[in-house]
Amino acid sequence: MKKGKVNIALIQHSCSDDRQANVEKAAKMIRDAASKGAQVICTQELFGGTYFPQTVDAEKYEWAEPIPGPITMKMQKLAKELGVVIITSLYEYAMDGLYFNTIVVFDADGTNLGKYRKHHIPEGPQYLEKYYFAEGDTGYPVFETTYGTIGVLICWDEWFPEPSRIVALKGADIVFYPSAIGSEPDYPDLDTSQTWMDAIRAHGIHNNMFIAAVNRVGREDSEDGYMAFYGRSFISNPWGTVIQEAKTKEDEIIMADIDLSEVKKARHILQFHRDRRPDSYGELTKRVLR
Repeated sequence: MKKGKVNIALIQHSCSDDRQANVEKAAKMIRDAASKGAQVICTQELFGGTYFPQTVDAEKYEWAEPIPGPITMKMQKLAKELGVVIITSLYEYAMDGLYFNTIVVFDADGTNLGKYRKHHIPEGPQYLEKYYFAEGDTGYPVFETTYGTIGVLICWDEWFPEPSRIVALKGADIVFYPSAIGSEPDYPDLDTSQTWMDAIRAHGIHNNMFIAAVNRVGREDSEDGYMAFYGRSFISNPWGTVIQEAKTKEDEIIMADIDLSEVKKARHILQFHRDRRPDSYGELTKRVLR
């Protein structure tokens, strides 16, 4: 795979109760990004609706879509029309009673390159995802797109170092993190946004690769309170330096020209993959060590 320059874009926006309007908003922003030169465009987590895991509601299972379905068919058509890679988040219907938080990657000619199902499923006040999503069963794939080899992980995955290491070892030069994160309802004065950024940037440092994390914005009310999503979508380089960050907490396209050859250069200097000792890490496969 050629490692040259590529323009990537993140689509950060608020979501409303009008699910169709959310999809149309994302599509318009994708068109805008493509018109400005974006080649790989990533949507935010579950952009088709409000963040429904704030509450337990069996009716929300009806929001899940099969693949192919309305969102994926629209984004596949758009990828082909615009000649861009689109990383598409959706609530996936697999079968009755079995649903996943899923990403599908469409190449610049509209080809479906495959999907990734979120592995790490959080459970906490107003992050009630275990009710809605089964744990992912896809492994950690990489996707060889027209513009480079990428990995995609989803929100809570970004707090764990192992997935990013796996996709890096499989050849990913960029990891995208579609996210929906904001306030902590049980700790209303806590702002985790900088911790969030630092944790994700660290994966880029440990593996000398580009990171692109996109988060939603805005306040979304529920029966149990509300969530305020803090945005701060960003792109960082193989040294962990943020090269582009959202300038607002509003709808915004975050774009950057990156040079994938920087990955090789960084890995020649910081030989983390060479000096790994996987033979000594067996204890990590156990949940409890004492």
